[in-house]
Amino acid sequence: MARIFGIEIPNEKRIEASLPYIFGIGRQTAKKILEQAAVDPNIRTGELSEDQLVKIAQVIQSQEIVIEGDLRREKQGALKRLTSINCYRGIRHKRGLPVRGQRTRTNSRTRKGKKKTVGAKK
Repeated sequence: MARIFGIEIPNEKRIEASLPYIFGIGRQTAKKILEQAAVDPNIRTGELSEDQLVKIAQVIQSQEIVIEGDLRREKQGALKRLTSINCYRGIRHKRGLPVRGQRTRTNSRTRKGKKKTVGAKK
């Protein structure tokens, strides 16, 4: 497997499909990176030369794209800030409820977890 910034990306896929394995790089960003690095997007990752891998890494650094650990830290910091100032969104995050106005009477099982029956005593 090829390594870019310490992240292993699959060799058997096209480089255009392999780059999004890096957290913070999506399909559109991958296309732009390959265009600027002058690398054919249809080439397999395993067929890339060391020189081409270095070019791709340089383009990511030059564009100052936040990836992997830095991006995760940034997102975590944003959530921590919301919870510390006790705003509505922060409280919803803390309680594990939907944050963006979805209904909770039905649905929202993804956020709330497995159904817990309350009451129903005779």
